[in-house]
Amino acid sequence: MGLIDQLLKGDRKAAARAMRLVEDEYPEGREILKRIYPYSGRAYVIGITGPPGAGKSTMIDKLVKHLRKQGKRVGIVAIDPTSPFSGGAILGDRIRMQEHSLDEGVFVKSLATRGHLGGLAKCTDDIIQIMDAMGMDIIIVETVGVGQDEVDIVKTADTTIVVTVPGLGDDIQTIKAGVLEIADIFVVNKGDKPEADKTVRELKIMLDMSAPREDGWKPKVYKVSALKDEGFEELIEGIYEHRKFLEKTGRFESYRKDRLENLFHIMLKDKLANQLINKMKEKGIYEKIINEMFEKKIDPYSVVESIECKCTVKGEEI
Repeated sequence: MGLIDQLLKGDRKAAARAMRLVEDEYPEGREILKRIYPYSGRAYVIGITGPPGAGKSTMIDKLVKHLRKQGKRVGIVAIDPTSPFSGGAILGDRIRMQEHSLDEGVFVKSLATRGHLGGLAKCTDDIIQIMDAMGMDIIIVETVGVGQDEVDIVKTADTTIVVTVPGLGDDIQTIKAGVLEIADIFVVNKGDKPEADKTVRELKIMLDMSAPREDGWKPKVYKVSALKDEGFEELIEGIYEHRKFLEKTGRFESYRKDRLENLFHIMLKDKLANQLINKMKEKGIYEKIINEMFEKKIDPYSVVESIECKCTVKGEEI
């Protein structure tokens, strides 16, 4: 309880310890998440994704600088590649954000994907919850930067930003079916390059040719230069504009409810599958089924269809 009290007061050491317990899946970590849950749900979550080399980390560094000028407390969840030696995050993103290392209003947490697909780490939502409970106003989640399959961010963020850079040319059409389709906002980074305006025009043409989104929002395109620290005030205005749109249309609450439902589904599947497999192993059934499937005596589809589980939810059997 002492750790939780300190965490809710914004203590950075308590938050770091809580995150470590959660990331390493200690029982204490799960207990912390239970206790702080009523204090979460207040922070605004911005997801930032895009191809490798787009300068996402450098752009975030400047974005945070301008948010801090507005007095916002900012949490950063940087999803890094997994080290093949330690299994932890390589910490490339944290190194590029050293400017904020001594700022009490900024908390940077690097997470390793540990084989989790979709550009995020398994415990991303849990880390966001901790940052939220410790009082961060805005939480920025940067995906690992692996390409088209980084669409999980849309299930986590309130506003999703896709970063691209001049020089991709026809590659914009190639990746359109992937990460470009999830964007609420497009950012052309390295806007000081001569080709930047051309890239902005290509994106706007692509948006004009695309079918209208179901939610009624038309994604905006902004040009920034992290090197020259230009364009970030306009980008922040665009982020706030999207937030107002979500609040006005009622989608702010519905999106968060959808994400909560998605998180519940993931946790439920993990728990039920693990419990079932463990019980099958205890009774010696698991190995027998695997062997019979290998010998083609049975098929996995029929086995799964034959499984019936009885569960108890909040004391009621279903």
